[in-house]
Amino acid sequence: MRKRLIVSAAGALSLFLAVPASASDFQPGAAGVGDSYYPTYGNGGYRVSHYDIRLKYQPATDELEGTTTLLATATQDLSRFNLDFALNVSEVRVNGRPATFATSGEQELQITPARPLAKGSQATVVVRYKGVPSTVKKYGFTAWLRTPDGAVAAGEPESAWWWFPSNDHPSDKATFDVSVQVPDGNQVISNGILTGTSSQAGWTRYSWRENKPQATYLATLAVGKFDISTDTTPSGLPVYNAYSKDLGDNADAARASVERTGELVDWLSGIFGDYPFSSVGGYVPNVPTGFALETQTRVFYSPRQFAKGANTSVVVHELAHQWYGDSVSLSRWSDIWLNEGFARYAQFLWSEHENEGTAQELADYVYASHPADDPFWSVKPGDPGPDDQFAGAVYDRGAVAIQALRNAVGDEKFFRILKGWPSERRYGNATIPEFQAYAEKVSGQKLGGLFDTWLFTAAKPAVGPVPAGAPAAASLAPAAADRRDEQPPAEPKSWKKIQEANPPQGVRH
Repeated sequence: MRKRLIVSAAGALSLFLAVPASASDFQPGAAGVGDSYYPTYGNGGYRVSHYDIRLKYQPATDELEGTTTLLATATQDLSRFNLDFALNVSEVRVNGRPATFATSGEQELQITPARPLAKGSQATVVVRYKGVPSTVKKYGFTAWLRTPDGAVAAGEPESAWWWFPSNDHPSDKATFDVSVQVPDGNQVISNGILTGTSSQAGWTRYSWRENKPQATYLATLAVGKFDISTDTTPSGLPVYNAYSKDLGDNADAARASVERTGELVDWLSGIFGDYPFSSVGGYVPNVPTGFALETQTRVFYSPRQFAKGANTSVVVHELAHQWYGDSVSLSRWSDIWLNEGFARYAQFLWSEHENEGTAQELADYVYASHPADDPFWSVKPGDPGPDDQFAGAVYDRGAVAIQALRNAVGDEKFFRILKGWPSERRYGNATIPEFQAYAEKVSGQKLGGLFDTWLFTAAKPAVGPVPAGAPAAASLAPAAADRRDEQPPAEPKSWKKIQEANPPQGVRH
């Protein structure tokens, strides 16, 4: 009897000792996702499947309070994890239990759950917060834009920090519910479908849903007083557009451009395949910025985009992103060519459609307009670096690279690639090498030399984007394009409108 008692005690002791050994396997998630351009952005150790964002916003004072619920799955045994966020947090709960939290660095919210999360387990994370977003700057800037009657959240590569906590990197996409309470007389715009409104005691709540995976920087929020336009495309897709009431001289040009969204998205569907989302549209708030942004299903446009008149080319650019950038998102920020090169090339195709310059004429013009010693050629569109991520060369040289691809594989295979890629990778993420592999599979050609020359070499290619069957001498450089006494090709009629889609130099999206 005594012997049996000793064995039982030893068993109990070994069981007790096993607990801390097992607990030691739980480790904090990484404070960044590992992106070489933005090492602190995003987080490791989990993935988010859904954000439920409930806010109350007072436009007069810019006071925002909210509760965001994240549904997440641990990808490791997780003792602690981070969210990216900039406002003041009052409470965090994980799986219903209070969690401890602290801030670190510029935008890290460190959360330690009461019970660690086992790999593969699902967690419900609730964060309560409040603040005045316009007073909060991180890394010296804010993506929260005040307007005369409210505010807008729109920015790339970051904008989420000022209105909801997140795993802020495009490699972790999720669905979204956004519900915002504002004083009566104001409106709320966000992504997806407006699922309902309700009013009580002087406040109105707007509820929006985006039911397809969305990168955090593509989530948008606008509060103010808008003229709203709703319609359906000829193919039956809901269209929701909005315009601030105080756009002044830019109002009519903005409306003349954005109201063509339905027509343009149907045209793009003929090139890129079925539109990947349940709604489409855009909004033009009264902000002083000079860029547009492909916020998913609801494109953000600055009034300055239309300061020189209507511009359907800008609308084409941002709508093309719904396939290239939004549905198929980059895996890392160095893959930005997969977004901007193809959106710019869509403008080339629209120019061709409108008889304002073919894609080949535009590519030849870009090639000839920049001599070999122009810093333009020092930017590698396939890996431009964070300082040049939105440089003109990423757009223009990036589009010329696509014309070079078209010439190399021929139109039949080229347009199969343009349509097949967003279908094969729909709602996912991708890298440039993966796109190259896909293009090689469809074309049956090795394309490494072409990609290296046009995307990864910091020098002007010796030969321009030569059409199939054209004499090589037609696009030689520097002999032809760099002779200062020779005239470059005539500027295509569409060129200036195409360039208006560029973000202002030195300014983040």
